[in-house]
Amino acid sequence: MIRAFKLFGLFARISTLNEMQYRANFFIQMLQSLIALGTGLAVLAVVFSYTDNLRGWSSGELLAVMGVHILMGGIMRTVIQPNMGRLMEEVQEGTLDFALTKPEDSQVIVSVRQFAIWAVVDILMGLIVLLWALARIGNATTLGSAALFVVALFLGAIMIYCVFLMFTTLAFWFVRVWELMEMFQSLYQAGRWPVGMYPDWLRAGLTYLIPVAFAVTVPAEALTGRLTPQTMLIAAGFTLVLAIVSRKVWHFGLRHYTSASS
Repeated sequence: MIRAFKLFGLFARISTLNEMQYRANFFIQMLQSLIALGTGLAVLAVVFSYTDNLRGWSSGELLAVMGVHILMGGIMRTVIQPNMGRLMEEVQEGTLDFALTKPEDSQVIVSVRQFAIWAVVDILMGLIVLLWALARIGNATTLGSAALFVVALFLGAIMIYCVFLMFTTLAFWFVRVWELMEMFQSLYQAGRWPVGMYPDWLRAGLTYLIPVAFAVTVPAEALTGRLTPQTMLIAAGFTLVLAIVSRKVWHFGLRHYTSASS
């Protein structure tokens, strides 16, 4: 695990140096993030112009959910999506050999090579929105709730990564895997609202098929004092299951990989 983080740090520095050549991308990313944030805030303002709470969630608490949603989306676009996109292209072009022949675990290598530095804007913006939400809620955040939030956020990021990896591994057999990624992005937008607001069938799908509930709602519950020990244990157990399954799916896919030189 430590070696994986060291590799990620190395590749992150290289990617950052490459991206710094195109600094105009920072302003484009900032504009996109501000438009998305403004749209979300406008929707919240419209909703709470008719009610004081939504299924027991106050405007400040839903703002916290939005902050986590933006923060997790930033993590996805900074680390997960760039690596999975590159992996998909290399599988389809038959050039994955360059990664597989390196003296490191293949899953680690394909998961840490890319780092989209400008997408960090969303991470910072998500943190700002979270601080704003906590100020509006007015509850003093304890050290325990902050620690639970960090753990829940980490588990949620691991779950999202595992799902992305399994989707991307389908590229060993299918060509149009990008459509699944776009579907995932569309479903992730449902995380702007607590999953408890959705019908039971959709709530189950957003919890165990596309783990938006664990990635967004659970960390928000940790900050707002709604998280139960049972939910945290389920999140930890489900993360372990996804990690094991995605690992097996990855190795199964590798056995079906055909390089361009084969």
